[in-house]
Amino acid sequence: MSIIIQEAIKRSIQTEKNAMNFYLLGAQKMKNPDACRTFELLAKEEREHASHFYKIYQGNDIPSLDAFLDSPPDHESSWVATIDRLISADFSEQKALELAMEREKNLEETLLETASKIDNPEIKAVYELNAKETHHHYQLIESEYARLMGMVHESDIDTFVRE
Repeated sequence: MSIIIQEAIKRSIQTEKNAMNFYLLGAQKMKNPDACRTFELLAKEEREHASHFYKIYQGNDIPSLDAFLDSPPDHESSWVATIDRLISADFSEQKALELAMEREKNLEETLLETASKIDNPEIKAVYELNAKETHHHYQLIESEYARLMGMVHESDIDTFVRE
């Protein structure tokens, strides 16, 4: 497997760790229990995404995925720096959810773009799976955002349309 692909996989593991830290830090500031649970769930799923990439990583510089993921956040990463700025400013669940939707949308696009450049079917499948799960994250955050903002939930649309 090429060094370029291995570096991309390593960057993907780091990105998933950064996203996990984004959600963990955001959850600590949440006052709304449902929004907090959403961020905690997303942090857990980002950890799982990192494990998907770790399984195909052939480098030996991350001997323990758990130790790597449990290490302190990289406050220089764009994910963590974004939540740090929000926490130090005027944090709100609404703003945190908006940021999360933006970050997930960008990540999905990056994952799909990377997948399109990979010939190895096994590695391509990991990127495509993570893009699909990232899209699901966006939908989950969007749903929580709608609930928090008092918008009509997608499961209630048929009720309102018929009335």
